[in-house]
Amino acid sequence: MRFWWMAVLLITLSGCQPLTEFRNVNLITAVGYASISEQRGQTIEEKRIRAMRASKLDAYRELTEQVYGMRISARAGLTDQQLGSEETDGAVDGVIRGAEVVRSYPVGDSYVTEMQLDLGKMERMKQQGEVYHVPANQSVMF
Repeated sequence: MRFWWMAVLLITLSGCQPLTEFRNVNLITAVGYASISEQRGQTIEEKRIRAMRASKLDAYRELTEQVYGMRISARAGLTDQQLGSEETDGAVDGVIRGAEVVRSYPVGDSYVTEMQLDLGKMERMKQQGEVYHVPANQSVMF
């Protein structure tokens, strides 16, 4: 009788433990980096704030790459059957909505921002309004 109760208890407890790790496939993460000392500013505090903002933009860029991909343009020149100049250019374009900053912290001379994006949430937010084109020659605040 005691063995039977022990077996029932073990079976019940083992049923509470997941056999595999559950992972949200709709959740993507990105990390952005920016150098503090390379920022413009007269004080270290001003440089640190600019690095915070720059690392956040870098994390947004990485999220955009993951969602929309990267457009690559490459060109190679050939003169007298010899390889001449080579050029490669990459661009990312897209709209990210609903991303959340998970952590933001300094590491040495860099600032790091970790972000996450729930793709389901972004799809729901897309239906809330239109996205307007931002001119490329617009001045940036930082």
